[in-house]
Amino acid sequence: MGDSLIQGECKRTLDDRFRLSLPSEFGSAISDDQGETIVVKERFGCLSLWSASQWQTRMDQGVELIRQKILSGRMEHRWGEVQRLGRLLSTRQVTIKLANRSRLLIPENFREFLGVDANREVQIVGAVVCVEIWNPEAWIETLKLEMPGFNPLFKDLSS
Repeated sequence: MGDSLIQGECKRTLDDRFRLSLPSEFGSAISDDQGETIVVKERFGCLSLWSASQWQTRMDQGVELIRQKILSGRMEHRWGEVQRLGRLLSTRQVTIKLANRSRLLIPENFREFLGVDANREVQIVGAVVCVEIWNPEAWIETLKLEMPGFNPLFKDLSS
């Protein structure tokens, strides 16, 4: 992500091969210099798209901190949590390249998590630091829950 915040929303249709065309401004915001993007399972019904270089930097820092804790023996009593994190890390993300016109293919093992069939609409949302692809029903439910908290959240983050 550059200096600008990723904002806006639109609807797009997945084609019969689960390809999706993003608005060009979204595509440029979430691809790095090599054109790579990370697709992440966020919450059921939602995938997020991140610049690969930015995402990898964040992940590398967090994983290194955990690795240091393991090596120093500070995670001995938390092996179950470490294993759970390992399983989630193993399945949570994948690197893809955006094709021409900011088009991407939803990876096969991410389609069920998104919960949208081919030839159906999805909601594309700019989430300030990433772009999200939503199952429309999950998006509406999320808005119902989160919109009442917008003003307090905005006030808290902007003060």
